[in-house]
Amino acid sequence: MSMDALLYWVGMAAVAVNALTGVLDSSRKQMDLIGALLVGIATALGGGTIRDLLLDRNVFWVVDQAYLIAAMGTGLITFFIARTFPLPPRLFLIPDAVGLALFTVIGTQISLQWHAPWLVASLMGVITGVVGGVLRDILCNDVPLVFLKGELYATAAWIGAFALIGFQQLGISAVMASWLAMGVVLTLRLLAMRFQITLPAFSQSRSH
Repeated sequence: MSMDALLYWVGMAAVAVNALTGVLDSSRKQMDLIGALLVGIATALGGGTIRDLLLDRNVFWVVDQAYLIAAMGTGLITFFIARTFPLPPRLFLIPDAVGLALFTVIGTQISLQWHAPWLVASLMGVITGVVGGVLRDILCNDVPLVFLKGELYATAAWIGAFALIGFQQLGISAVMASWLAMGVVLTLRLLAMRFQITLPAFSQSRSH
């Protein structure tokens, strides 16, 4: 698989997965079809949109509306399945972890191809991976997962972005490095969910 093909098809898969997580999460708020679709689309396209605006690129789903169609189609299918079959409230966390891995690597690779410095490229990967979820949580009137004292989220994405850059510096092909980095992000996120691995957080001090 060429790098261009990987960016396209993995990007399309990431859009579909994130649209699914957005609609699943909106079901907790008992949103109607249009509300759920809007949440799904924002989740699927938000991170990449911010990345492209920051890099001064043409926004990916405006250039190729297939991404928008994939988000809408996945959202519609998920909406009717979720209405028919009751699903666990936190089921969206698993595809969310997959979407985080896919989007982080896609965002980092696109930024590297755009000749962004390595640190900027890693941050663009994190933005691509997490901003869609932030929009989803805000639209669902929740505190975004990335801001909660909880399992590793943005940290997993950033480590994966650095891993991608490091693998390529070691001479591993861009395609193989991308798959390996996706595995890093997904593994870290799933381990953090399973074993409640967290970063240090501020604790509220008590006045005496």
